[in-house]
Amino acid sequence: MRTVLTLFFSAFLSVCAAFAQQLPSDEYAYKIKQEAFSNSQMESHAAFMTDFMGPRLTSSKQWERAETLTVEMLKEMGFSNVRAEYATDFTRGGWDNLKTYAAMTVPYYTNFMATPRAWTGSTNGLVKGEVILLDIQSDADFDKFRGKIGGKIILMPSTQQYQMSFEPLATRYTDEQLETLAQDPRPAAARPRVMTTGNDLRLKIQNFIREEKPAVILNSSGTFNVSRLSGSGYTSGEPEPIAELYLAIEAHARMQRLIEKKIPVEMEVEIKNEFNKNLVVNNIIAEIPGTDPKLKDEIVLIGGHYDSWHGGTGAADNASGCMVMLEALRILKDVGVQPRRTIRLALWGGEEQGLHGSRGYMQNNLYDSQARKPKAGFDKFTIYLNMDNGSGKFRGIYLEENDMAVPFFKVWMQPLESLGFTTLSLRKTGSTDHVTFDRIGLPAYQFIQDPLEYGRGYHTSMDTYERLSFTDLKYNAAVAAWIAFCASMDNGRIPVKPIATQAGR
Repeated sequence: MRTVLTLFFSAFLSVCAAFAQQLPSDEYAYKIKQEAFSNSQMESHAAFMTDFMGPRLTSSKQWERAETLTVEMLKEMGFSNVRAEYATDFTRGGWDNLKTYAAMTVPYYTNFMATPRAWTGSTNGLVKGEVILLDIQSDADFDKFRGKIGGKIILMPSTQQYQMSFEPLATRYTDEQLETLAQDPRPAAARPRVMTTGNDLRLKIQNFIREEKPAVILNSSGTFNVSRLSGSGYTSGEPEPIAELYLAIEAHARMQRLIEKKIPVEMEVEIKNEFNKNLVVNNIIAEIPGTDPKLKDEIVLIGGHYDSWHGGTGAADNASGCMVMLEALRILKDVGVQPRRTIRLALWGGEEQGLHGSRGYMQNNLYDSQARKPKAGFDKFTIYLNMDNGSGKFRGIYLEENDMAVPFFKVWMQPLESLGFTTLSLRKTGSTDHVTFDRIGLPAYQFIQDPLEYGRGYHTSMDTYERLSFTDLKYNAAVAAWIAFCASMDNGRIPVKPIATQAGR
């Protein structure tokens, strides 16, 4: 009996071993690290995607230029199946800022750093005049301004107040913080959802402004004399919205304080914006084809969003993620790996306005959201690795409460631990493209990154080449290349989350 049990147990272990996670040889780990650190092309990618490409607002002419030139560059690098691929329709259409000038002229002259709100209109040439503080606190205040703000420059009251910080501008995770991230958060009680109601007064103010038709609306957004950016909810074909400018609190609050002290303030403002009817979002795709006859149609997906806001050059958010994943694909190609599964790079469009690029990819290839039914590509999806938190060093990865992913990453991360990639966190993190795939249960993950000074510069005109940490980016490319390669070679695949899949279906 013992002999039978021994034979059975041995056979069971053999079967388990056949499906255990497979780690490629140390030779490949060595080659990938050497290529990443000794022959990096990260500075070249960075110059191309930031200084040369400039801002890449979704569906703008600058996005179209970036798309065309990036596809050409990927083809020249020798990748396979390079293309700009339709993702979804985009009802706002394209928008480009052609000129912005804003200065206070009374009580003295000073020019302001200002940025238009995306998808808002232009001024009728140079507008000069008094600045009116539109301070409406109740319904009774509307009559104070009725018939008085048409064609004028209006200043919306500030909703923020500057708070001095004594914390360093740039930070890295401490060992204690990483230990906390490694703890499973699920025993903690879920936070109750707070129900909010619409702000009726705010809606009335918006309607009042549209009826009165001022020349320019000035909003407060951002600090350190750098405005933070966003866009309006414009739909292509509608009348162009009133011109709007974002001013940092230092400029905005200065004028507000003067006006509140009954000191007249005058400005001159000129804004020229251009709308176009580019009503689609595309993604940029490139691949290293798989070589295994049985596995080559399975996809290891890596990427980040290529679109940015219209200030700066979108360096940290998110050219950094795109250049890391591009460099990871280049490393694998140049060291001559032969992945069993296809490794696909996706540079997403339209992330900033609602994950449009990745959602379109999911809908077109993986899952019919209306029918709640997987498509053929669903069962071919192996993993997605995303980067979208600035240029800080990868310290680990968020596994989105997928316990089944832990054994895979514990094996794959072994050659990376000496570099500082040590933390597996079962916590969930949001607000970027991996969420698109995680929502339908697929294995899709965002890396844990050192914050650096990301929070200060993203979505502003400060988000330029200077925000990049090349030491961190080169390291990140080695990590991404190695994990993608491991996933492409492993006998097994991380299972789909059954609960999430059932909910999605």
